[in-house]
Amino acid sequence: MAYSARELLARIIKCEAGGEGENGMKAVASVVMNRVNVPYGEYQRLGQGDLRKVIFQQGQFDCATSSLKGKYNPQNIWNSPPEEIHYRIADWVLSGNRLYTTGDALWYFNPFIPTCPYTFPYNGTGRYQVRVGDHCFYNPTQLYANT
Repeated sequence: MAYSARELLARIIKCEAGGEGENGMKAVASVVMNRVNVPYGEYQRLGQGDLRKVIFQQGQFDCATSSLKGKYNPQNIWNSPPEEIHYRIADWVLSGNRLYTTGDALWYFNPFIPTCPYTFPYNGTGRYQVRVGDHCFYNPTQLYANT
């Protein structure tokens, strides 16, 4: 049985940012929905405004795959049943809300160091916007529009 959009979003929030506090989870949820709603570039072309296509786009969210580098990935959305806070944040972002500090961010990652690189991904399509918890967030550059 396929998960509803709400359930799928709550699961990706928990799996990707469950340990980042409420703002960290809202920031990740904002990125997911920014990808769903971006009117140009790779995410619009491949995702076509469909939450499922955005979440399951190959190579995007480690939590949306059951294996990484050929090995079982125990930290995935199927093993991460959401709690009330994850549903609340999913409802919040599905209602059109976004964490304003993340801007139009389409990417985030944890660099496991105190500073964030200025560009990410490393092809120059994103510029640093803000750090929320352990994650760095990146807004699209003009280069992204050509992807």
